[in-house]
Amino acid sequence: MLQNLETLARDARSWPFEQARNLLAHVLKKRLSDAERNAAKLLIDAGKADEALATFEALQRPVVLETGYGPSGLPHMGTFGEVARTTMVRNAFRALTGDHWPTRLIAFSDDMDGLRKVPEGIPNPEMLAEDLHKPLTVVRDPFGTHDSFGAHNNARLRAFLDGFGFDYEFLSSTEQYRSGRFDQTLLTLLERFDAVQAIMLPTLGEERRATYSPFLPISPLTGHVLQVPTLARNVEKGTIVFDDPAGGRTELPVTGGHVKLQWKPDWAMRWTALDVDYEMSGKDLIESVRESGKICRALGGVPPEGFNFELFLDVEGKKISKSKGNGLTMEEWLRYGTPESLSWYMFQSPKSAKSLHFNVIPRAIDDYLASIEAWKTQEPAKRIDNAVWSIHAGSPPEHASPVSFALLLNLVSVANASDKAQLWAYMAKYLPEATP
Repeated sequence: MLQNLETLARDARSWPFEQARNLLAHVLKKRLSDAERNAAKLLIDAGKADEALATFEALQRPVVLETGYGPSGLPHMGTFGEVARTTMVRNAFRALTGDHWPTRLIAFSDDMDGLRKVPEGIPNPEMLAEDLHKPLTVVRDPFGTHDSFGAHNNARLRAFLDGFGFDYEFLSSTEQYRSGRFDQTLLTLLERFDAVQAIMLPTLGEERRATYSPFLPISPLTGHVLQVPTLARNVEKGTIVFDDPAGGRTELPVTGGHVKLQWKPDWAMRWTALDVDYEMSGKDLIESVRESGKICRALGGVPPEGFNFELFLDVEGKKISKSKGNGLTMEEWLRYGTPESLSWYMFQSPKSAKSLHFNVIPRAIDDYLASIEAWKTQEPAKRIDNAVWSIHAGSPPEHASPVSFALLLNLVSVANASDKAQLWAYMAKYLPEATP
């Protein structure tokens, strides 16, 4: 059965399997010589991924997939979409390799970023205003439940992901910087500072170029994340020199959490230090992926495989913006639809811009239910491309709701039902197996 699943995965046409095959090719190329890669590919194509892993030690390291989260705000629809889609690719990769290859899904929180503005709708905004420019894990928690604002939002992220049953490993940027996990790559960047600048400066405006540095020192006096030029570097000592607005000329090590990186160099550094093999991102970040990939190579790393998904549109066809509030929140979707219907929506055509508003929920639910029904009679080659394979990792539920959303809407209209009891009493005559 396993071998049959691997064969089906090699021929599957849905996008998670296309991405899984791209990921497999990427990892083989990244870790093996040409001759080794050809030999490993023959074994994997023959359904012998376990033998390939046993033969080539470089393949025994886990394949790392990553998603990123900015904890200045709460998890939202985009957060769910990125983790859900990456999980679909991970499941497809496991099927493609007979589930012999270890994988990790990292949910990475950029919680060392400085707080740039006070978010709307947050209690105690004056507290946040006093802590502006400090790392999010230093900013006090306005909700009073955690050690910091970053810790509060990280907890919300983990509860959010846990609530959907995602299998992931949480990593905090602050913890990684302070623990020394990034130290070696940071020292490499210090050594190759000029190469990184040569990549970044042409992408910036004239004024920004004059002061840009990939290093953002954290002031030992104010705790602020500083956007200041690097005046001098000491590669042997592993330090940079800069002007601290609060204390004049200052020298700090680039290791141990004394500095963080600008976000594009930071992304590249993370790919290198964590040996990330796969990360997807929105279409608006295509240029950022390109520049970060160049920096990753300059640091001696290999940029991950990935693809760029399209963004969501509102009911008027305009790009959804958190600041404008013209989108649909997770809470709004889940009030009317199931998590599985939202996963179904995320599965569909990720490279096409899609409308995200109330009107899409009933259709998404009914199409998900129809996919469950279709699964029951489909042949294996069709099943693996059915969205419910990716949503449920190959084990969708046997039974779906006997009532469609469209039927409910019609019944409410026809029966002129003003309360739930009246509606369910009406429905029980025709569908006694249905429950509220």
